[in-house]
Amino acid sequence: MGCWTTSFDFGHLKAHSKVSVFFTMLLIFTYLFYCLTGYCDSMPSPLYVHQSFRSKLFPKEGKKLQPDAHWNGSIVRELPDQDATDVEDEKRQRGLGYDTYNNLSVSNNFGTKEFPQAIIIGVKKGGTRALLEFLRVHPDVRAVGAEPHFFDRFYEKGLQWYRNLMPRTLDGQITMEKTPSYFITREAPSRVFSMSRSTKLIVVVRDPVTRAVSDYTQTLTKNPGLPSFQNLVFKNSTTGLIDTSWSAVRIGIYAKHLENWLRYFPLAQLLFVSGEKLVTDPAGEMGRVQDFLGLKRVVTNKHFYFNQTKGFPCLKKPEGSSRPRCLGKTKGRPHPHIPAEVLHRLRDFYRPFNMKFYQMTGQDFGWD
Repeated sequence: MGCWTTSFDFGHLKAHSKVSVFFTMLLIFTYLFYCLTGYCDSMPSPLYVHQSFRSKLFPKEGKKLQPDAHWNGSIVRELPDQDATDVEDEKRQRGLGYDTYNNLSVSNNFGTKEFPQAIIIGVKKGGTRALLEFLRVHPDVRAVGAEPHFFDRFYEKGLQWYRNLMPRTLDGQITMEKTPSYFITREAPSRVFSMSRSTKLIVVVRDPVTRAVSDYTQTLTKNPGLPSFQNLVFKNSTTGLIDTSWSAVRIGIYAKHLENWLRYFPLAQLLFVSGEKLVTDPAGEMGRVQDFLGLKRVVTNKHFYFNQTKGFPCLKKPEGSSRPRCLGKTKGRPHPHIPAEVLHRLRDFYRPFNMKFYQMTGQDFGWD
């Protein structure tokens, strides 16, 4: 029996095969090109991937997306070490890559970026960082970590730039930011009003004498060669005339700065938080803040413990975290010794301004 072979005539298929191979290769190279340029990362995932991921974020009882969940699987965040994050966030806000907010957060896939409905506008060294970190525990609050300084330094960049700094929010969540220098910036009230006349404003205030010393202490750590507090606070040490051009003194004249804001916003849209009570009764002050913002009272006593070393409250260990979280090492610095007579003269200077501030706000903060 002879061997037999089977032959096929591909002649009539040759042209079609070349076309098919050409288009197949074209599709493959196109796919590889887009994947290498990162386009594939933005393509929708298969349905089962979304369902599996969503089930982790919204377990059995359909809980809301946690404010700062990250792709690394740590759904409950720790409070940032502010000294490190402030530097990085400042770079973002100066146009050097603030879009990285979008790349880090799971919430990038959910919600929209909105202008802040509430802003912590002051005051420096009053307790604004603590208030913001306490608020960020609330699942319905989304806030920018660092200070945008839009309404005082970067207003020329435009509102779209400002909105791009904001985190994405879901329905029922509010967007917030804090920049303490807004309170003393003459142009800030009109600029905020132009963005939204319904913006809620929060001012954390503190005994202006203690605040001035704290302000000086912070500056002294950055500039050890700074003159003494008493040399800066007086125009003339003999007459005891206070130098109101020094920012550490000027910031504490709260009544003067408040007048500027009341030209644009009714008193009902401002909440004044006691920096002292934020230390001695953080849950009580947080209750007032949550009520003012129209939020459910989620942040309560169970979230705090008092750190004897630092001298102020810290957040208890969050679920999934290895340790409790306090603010950065720069918070709670020991103050330098200031002669009692200097503090007494400064307190006398502030007294009439404090009385006017009490009248304007309807609150007695007990600084005198």
